[in-house]
Amino acid sequence: MKRFLTILAAALALTAALCVSASASSFDGAAADLAAIGMLKGDGAGGYALDIAPTRTQAAIMLVRLYGAEEEARAAYASGELECPFTDVNETGAPFAAWLADKGLASGTTPTTFGGGDPCTARAYTIFLLRALGYKDGEDFTASAAREFAASLGLLDTSMFTGSFLRDDLAAMTYQALGADMKGGETYLLASLIRSGAVDAAAAKPVTEKIEAYRALQTSGAAASQGFDAGIDARLGMGITLKSSDGSMDMDEKTEIAVKGSMQALLDRDFQMSMDLTMTMKDGGTTVTEQAAYWLKDGVMYVRSGEEAYQMPMDMGVDWEAFTDLVEQSAGKFSPAMLPFVDSIAVQTAGEDTVYTLKLNNALAGIVDGLVGGVLEVMSVESDIQAGLDVSMDGSTVAYTVGKDGALKSAGADMTLKAELKATDGTDSLTVGVAVDMDMDMTIKALGGDVKITFPDLSGFEPLYGGTGGVEAA
Repeated sequence: MKRFLTILAAALALTAALCVSASASSFDGAAADLAAIGMLKGDGAGGYALDIAPTRTQAAIMLVRLYGAEEEARAAYASGELECPFTDVNETGAPFAAWLADKGLASGTTPTTFGGGDPCTARAYTIFLLRALGYKDGEDFTASAAREFAASLGLLDTSMFTGSFLRDDLAAMTYQALGADMKGGETYLLASLIRSGAVDAAAAKPVTEKIEAYRALQTSGAAASQGFDAGIDARLGMGITLKSSDGSMDMDEKTEIAVKGSMQALLDRDFQMSMDLTMTMKDGGTTVTEQAAYWLKDGVMYVRSGEEAYQMPMDMGVDWEAFTDLVEQSAGKFSPAMLPFVDSIAVQTAGEDTVYTLKLNNALAGIVDGLVGGVLEVMSVESDIQAGLDVSMDGSTVAYTVGKDGALKSAGADMTLKAELKATDGTDSLTVGVAVDMDMDMTIKALGGDVKITFPDLSGFEPLYGGTGGVEAA
């Protein structure tokens, strides 16, 4: 069981590092904002059916709205100016499919069928978004490389963490596109829609204010998106409960942890990371100090804690190559990828500095589900341990301080995490509950090309799973 928990700790350590750039899943907030400006309709039951795959008809409706042409399409179809060439599209979708076909923006599966009820793929929707931003197939990108081209613009395909493209992902990607630059860079998509009258400026004001504050912050942190070297000072209050089927491992403990150390990350080439931490843990009257180090290199996470040294590949359940490509291609450029994870952004002045405070929504927990869930799935195959994880990260904030020279000076996070992990081997079972309140400060030492990472000899790190023995269960 010790290694089982070590896997979880290592994956969560990686998650903490990735939270400065991107993550994914469960975008209720983005869906609500899209609904407020007329981009997304509810399912009639007070929700947005985010847990189902979008159809080609639903994607077509969204694309027409992103062109600001919904009223035009409806009017032209109602007057007979447009006729829908497809026999398998209902009256709701017909005006939209007809308008797209007339403009050459979407074709059917055959000359007379649209496949409107078929699931829309992530690649197909990515192509739709690129067209809405003014890019042309065959001129700016190819269909086969559309997702890579979108990644270079900072559009995150959130389904890479779950493997399935759902309406949840459609909402997140649409929200990103609204904050993305149009081709040519003269403005961003939502501003263009407001200018044309397709979106009401008053209704869109909360979204517009968030996007413009986010864009200003992105400009200030451009160098940090290439790489950063920072000092870390964090304080954690952690509660852990264990309940085992035979009662032998039951516990309920609360621990205070102080973490000091450093972290380096390179984001504009092969994604690499290094963390060197000293942790002081207080549990009742006992105080223990340990050193731990984490490295991420070539898609493998290495962990050294005390006398033990482990490694595990991070491609388990995640298209790590695609994620690395995204980070590399978008580094140093404006990226709207984080927008769906932000509820609001407050901008304040502090002397000559500007402080941006981001209130995050629970979508940030998606990267934990994606990364740790992939680890648990592999464990199930390798060791016959069936495990599931439920994570919540509501109520977290991240603050960035930018100096008068426009460079990022520091960052801080006040985050809460609750997780419940259930595992069984068919005979014995264990439930682990974790509640963490974290207050972390990062002081920037270097940015961009000035960041260097030196790796130790990583050849002696023992695999946490696989090999001849698989994952150890106890």
